[in-house]
Amino acid sequence: MNDEAQRPAPQCPAGSAAAAREEEQVESRRDHLIMIFWSGVWLFWMLGPFVTSVRHIDTPRGVLGTVAVPLFCVTYLRHFYECRAAFFRLTNPAGFRPRPRDLARYGLLGLIAALCVVAAGQPGYAAVIFFALSGLWTLRLQRGWLIVILVGVCYPFLWALPGWKADGTSYIGLGFGAFAITIGMTAGRRQHQLRETRRVNAELMVQQERNRMARDLHDILGHSLTVITVKSELAGRLLDAGAGERARAEVADLERLSRTALADVRRAVEGYREISLSGELARAKEAFAAAGITARTPTALDQVPADLVEPFAWTVRECVTNVLRHSGATTCTISVGPGSITVEDNGIGAGSVVVGNGLAGLRERASAAGAVVITRPVEPHGFSVTVATKAEAPMVEVTPDEDTPRHTVGHRSGGAFT
Repeated sequence: MNDEAQRPAPQCPAGSAAAAREEEQVESRRDHLIMIFWSGVWLFWMLGPFVTSVRHIDTPRGVLGTVAVPLFCVTYLRHFYECRAAFFRLTNPAGFRPRPRDLARYGLLGLIAALCVVAAGQPGYAAVIFFALSGLWTLRLQRGWLIVILVGVCYPFLWALPGWKADGTSYIGLGFGAFAITIGMTAGRRQHQLRETRRVNAELMVQQERNRMARDLHDILGHSLTVITVKSELAGRLLDAGAGERARAEVADLERLSRTALADVRRAVEGYREISLSGELARAKEAFAAAGITARTPTALDQVPADLVEPFAWTVRECVTNVLRHSGATTCTISVGPGSITVEDNGIGAGSVVVGNGLAGLRERASAAGAVVITRPVEPHGFSVTVATKAEAPMVEVTPDEDTPRHTVGHRSGGAFT
């Protein structure tokens, strides 16, 4: 039906593609209903010629007008509905090409408009005005405006006919309708272009993610699988040569390499949904600034081992959430060292900590990374949470009435601050 309809749709994931199609269909349906309403509501101007024809129903002209006026309204609405895509597909008005059936329907509309004029006289000229306005979405925009101008120029010459009189009010409807339709078409095209841009951007984003996944998997598996292949061939030759001890060593290396490659693949896949330490620190600064809390955060994260980046990031997220929600603090310090991270605030102290899924999940993540979670009050008031490797964690003690460990040394990892 139009160029956009014939263009292949972007290939997106099933869920997002279905949602995008549903959203587009809802928007398109709403646009069509609005356009048809605003097109049909102006047909009340055809009541004049219809009433005139009904008053002369006992004459051939009256009968003709009684049939021609409703037929014109129906044809006009049908023509508008069939040509509604012009409001969206005219990215370049000069490049629009009407279809042959649209031209035929437009010609029929002009013929019925002429019959309305013959049947109802000057009131029937309203059909000619609608015929001219419909040319704006049927033909190229320039040609449609040419028809509008010709209809306006020819109108005064008809005032000399019997029963006709000078009437400038028709020019108001003609001019207002032409400008309104032109503006509406321009707005419709821009809305369509916006939807097209969103679809293209979504397709590009999906393609970029696929390329990144392919690149990461290639970089991770390419080297590992090559080494595994070479070592497996070597182990086979060693077994054939009777060097059992060396073969077992190579097989052990194969196991280690395969486990490392598997872990790397898992990290690459999880990287599409895991959080980053730098990103969490940046978001923490923004959140603290919005809450009026003075924040000091590290400027360098190079010393953090790769296996601790994710649990440290979760530490920042959980602790910042607690500080914002419960602490009532005015300052918060985040310090990061090679094997530890500490979030310390000057809030109301231990009472600000809500023991729940957040800290429980943080302990599980820390344990999985070989680290521990240590909490302690800060004098004179405040609270501190530290996640550290077992090698760097200070000695802790757990009192009988508490289920969370406290620092006994008050250790805090170093780092530069901003």
